[in-house]
Amino acid sequence: MPRTVTVAARREVSPNLVRVTITGEELEKIDPTPHTDRYVKLVMAEPEEPEARPVVRTYTVRAVREREWDLDIVLHGEVGYGGPWATRVRPGDEVTFLGPGGGYAPDPAASWHLLVGDDSALPAIAAAIEAMPGDAVVRAFVEIATEADRQEIAGPADTAITWLVRGNGTLEDAVIAAYARGDLPDGVPQAFLHGEAGCVRVLRRWARAELGVTREELSASGYWRRGVDDEAWRTQKRDWMAAVEKDDEAIENR
Repeated sequence: MPRTVTVAARREVSPNLVRVTITGEELEKIDPTPHTDRYVKLVMAEPEEPEARPVVRTYTVRAVREREWDLDIVLHGEVGYGGPWATRVRPGDEVTFLGPGGGYAPDPAASWHLLVGDDSALPAIAAAIEAMPGDAVVRAFVEIATEADRQEIAGPADTAITWLVRGNGTLEDAVIAAYARGDLPDGVPQAFLHGEAGCVRVLRRWARAELGVTREELSASGYWRRGVDDEAWRTQKRDWMAAVEKDDEAIENR
């Protein structure tokens, strides 16, 4: 059901990421879920036709406090809905959302943790790292727009984050090359692979075939797809999921 809350604060975490804090009594009525990839769908525009769905955009809940949730939003200039909204929103504005949802949380029993994504997945990756037990072994790879978009993330002592500035090679190549060099720990990790759909599919196949990651140990989702807008990606995502299922079948039937 839709819920309406108030923007309590807005701040620029980095040149290309804004943190919007929402507050309100409605938040007290909701179970935020234990998932570190918890998300909400912000209503950006009402439908133009009767019985049509409103325009929504999905964002990770970066942190939960009493009556306050932080939402981290990547800026993309004046294109689309989410970036422009995050640019102009101010404390006191009302916002309506659906959710939350989610499906991943770090498993304390995992041998080690592999977290990979671009800046759209950075809020969930950061939340996961901060939720890790102190003895966890964490290797994260994050693609960002500029060096200035790096973040300080508190995590277990054995945490290594590789930051890849967009345009300096691909994220999937960086991860696979690290494995080839022997820079990743031994054993089968719990893997979180989220972000651009093409990259996620490549890494998903690789993680299952080369690292031996099982379906149960894997969280992988295409948040967006290069070359198409959000609405077009929504229509294509079912086909992407079917292709991913075929990848799994090919690996499991080898």
